[in-house]
Amino acid sequence: MKITNISYQRLDLKLKEPYTIAYETVESTTNFILKVETDTKIVGYGCAAPDMEVTHETVQEVESNIKSLIIPFLKGKNPYMVSQILEDVFGLVNKKSSTLAMVDMALMDMVSKKTGVPLYQFLGGYRTSIPTSITIGILPLEETLLTAEEYIDQGFFILKIKGGVSLAEDIEKMVKLREKFPDITLRFDGNQGYSVEEALGFFAATKDLNIEIFEQPTKVGNGERIGTVTQKVAFPVMGDESVKSLQDAYYLAHNKFIDMVNIKLMKVGGIREGMHINSVAKAAGLETMVGCLDECGLGISAGLHFALSRPNIQYADLDGHLAIEKDPFKGLFELENGILIPSNAYGLGDIKI
Repeated sequence: MKITNISYQRLDLKLKEPYTIAYETVESTTNFILKVETDTKIVGYGCAAPDMEVTHETVQEVESNIKSLIIPFLKGKNPYMVSQILEDVFGLVNKKSSTLAMVDMALMDMVSKKTGVPLYQFLGGYRTSIPTSITIGILPLEETLLTAEEYIDQGFFILKIKGGVSLAEDIEKMVKLREKFPDITLRFDGNQGYSVEEALGFFAATKDLNIEIFEQPTKVGNGERIGTVTQKVAFPVMGDESVKSLQDAYYLAHNKFIDMVNIKLMKVGGIREGMHINSVAKAAGLETMVGCLDECGLGISAGLHFALSRPNIQYADLDGHLAIEKDPFKGLFELENGILIPSNAYGLGDIKI
C-alpha cells in the first residue's frame, strides 16, 4: 500500500455558546481535516485542532505546514511505516503537536481499516465503552446550577467544573452542586488559575465533597508548585497543561508531583505519543484520563478509540464536539446517558465529509 494523494479541509466552527476558563473565553474553533488516499480503496482521515496556549500553533501555521510540508512529504510513503513517518514529521513541523496528531490519526485510521477492525481493537482493545464527563465553564452560581441540571437531565452523571478565577466563587459552586446533586460525580479544573495557597484553600473548603479529580490547579513551568499541592491534599491531583510531552510525564511522575495524567491527543502529538505517556503513567502507578480540546467528532473519535485500548485509562473527558454548532461528523460513535460507545465500523468509523 502506498500513499498517492493528500488533501485537506479547513473547518471554521462556531460554538453553540461561548465558554470561559481561567485564562480565556472561547467562541469558535478551527479544525483541519486531512484526507490521505492510497493506491488501494483505503482512505485515512486525521484532525488537527490548534490552540495557541496548549499546542503552541496558530491556525495559519497549521495550514501552511499542511500545504508546504505535510502534503509533499507524505506522498509516496508506505503508511505501514507509521513510526518512521511520525518521527520524521515530528522534526519536520518542529514538534507542533496538533499537526502531528492529525497525521498520526490518519495513518492509524488507514492501517486499522486495512486490518478490518475498529481502531480501538487494532490498538489492543481493552473495553468497549467509557463514561465521559461534560464540562461547565466559568459561569455565575445560578447559571452553573441550571446548566448542571440540564446536563443531568440529558443523562450525564459526571460534571467537570471550570474555575481558577475566584476561589470563593469556586468553593461556593462546588458546595452548592454537591448539596443539590448528592449522587453525581464532580471533577474540578483550575486551568492553572490558583497559587499553591489558593489550591490548598480550595481543598480545605471542599475536602468533604467527594471531588473525584482536582485538575491542573497551578501554573505550569515549575513542577514543584503542583507537587506541593499533590503532597498536601487528599483528593487526586491531575496534570494537564503541565503534561505536553513524554519528558513532562516522566519528570512529574518520577518526582511524584501528580497523581493522574490528562492525555489529550492534540496536546501530546497523537496516539503513538499518547501510548508512550500512558506507559510512563502506568509504570509510576498514575491513573490516566483522555481529554480533548475544541474538537469535532473526528478528533473525539480518535480520543475515544485510544481510551478504549488501554486498561490504565480509567477516565474520559471527551465532550468537545458537543459545544460545536454544526459538527460535520455524525455516526462515528454513540453517546448514551453519558457513555461513549464506538461504532463497529473499521478504523475511526464510517467517515463522510
